[in-house]
Amino acid sequence: MAAFIGPGTVTTASNAGAQYGYALLWTILFSVIATVVLQEMSARLGLVTRRGLAEALRDTFSNALFRRAAIISVLIAIGLGNAAYESGNIAGAALGLAAISPLSANLWAVVVGGIAFALLGSGQYKIIERGLVILVALMSMVFLATMVMVSPDWSAIARGLFNPNLPSGSSLAIMALVGTTVVPYNLFLHASSVSEKWPADIPVREALKESRRESAIAIGLGGLITLAIVSTSATAFFGGDTVFSAATMSAQLEPLLGPAAKYFFAIGLLAAGLTSAITSPLAAAYAVSGAMGWTPDLSSRRFQSIWGLVLLLGMLAAALGTRPISAIMLAQAANGFLLPVVAVFLLAVMNHRGVLGDFRNGLWANLLGVSVVLVVSGLGIFKLVRVFTS
Repeated sequence: MAAFIGPGTVTTASNAGAQYGYALLWTILFSVIATVVLQEMSARLGLVTRRGLAEALRDTFSNALFRRAAIISVLIAIGLGNAAYESGNIAGAALGLAAISPLSANLWAVVVGGIAFALLGSGQYKIIERGLVILVALMSMVFLATMVMVSPDWSAIARGLFNPNLPSGSSLAIMALVGTTVVPYNLFLHASSVSEKWPADIPVREALKESRRESAIAIGLGGLITLAIVSTSATAFFGGDTVFSAATMSAQLEPLLGPAAKYFFAIGLLAAGLTSAITSPLAAAYAVSGAMGWTPDLSSRRFQSIWGLVLLLGMLAAALGTRPISAIMLAQAANGFLLPVVAVFLLAVMNHRGVLGDFRNGLWANLLGVSVVLVVSGLGIFKLVRVFTS
């Protein structure tokens, strides 16, 4: 859940509420369902094969040309997607620090990137990770409490959840909400990480049952918190006198925290950004190493060069950006555009009898998976058409 609520989620959801009120809540509901569906497939792959998605792709395509095309597509999707996502992580953390200091977000982006470099390079990031996760969880709970306190329009929330519509100019915000929830690199990370939590001596069906339950709870809670962020922002900014900006974003927590909201929000964004800034490059390194057939070794120069490049690109993009909120929105939207590519390859692997045997996808899993791909692809195409025809 703490990984779910990164600075991209907070900023994107806040922006959506401020600009469109409750109208885009259906996007959150769709994204939560899509995440549960795709993460279940990813976990099933990891528990059955004891391998990650990238490694499985190498064995799924017998044709050398198809296999090479799949690996190149994965490398591009993960490389570009994680670099974009990393820029949003660092920009979000920098945005929080800029709100409580005289330094600009651009300068803070360099500082945050340097801290992430130092932690990853030293291998000591695990020492502070638990503390950062606690801070992110605390910020999430404050958003939920604030939503209850401000008494949002519950009927409008229900309409927003179950009555999909596309307000004028909202396509980028929709893609950003999808991209910050259904994160492509998580599909690679999840397939690799489940085998650590559920060792091979645990029966596969038992591990699958526990994994599905835990994922549904964590993703559902993450979706609820995202809904709370949209709701508090809609109450504070939509149709009101206060202009939504980086400087005023913490105002949505003032009903609960008062003047302390500014500092609490800044610390929460910093914690969310730093945890994501560490995990995103590592996930990219694991995915690329698997796709290339390299052993994922933290001390390997190749492994370190991958996470270093992703982190450097993200830091530069965040430091050179002039509008942090726009940069974060674009970073999340980029993940939304790349999601169908990764999802299609995941579906191809999940239907391979030689890889998964009796645990391959059934009819309903395929229908849900294809539906996710079609909806996200449709949203992406709609956005591109609007761009080229406007």
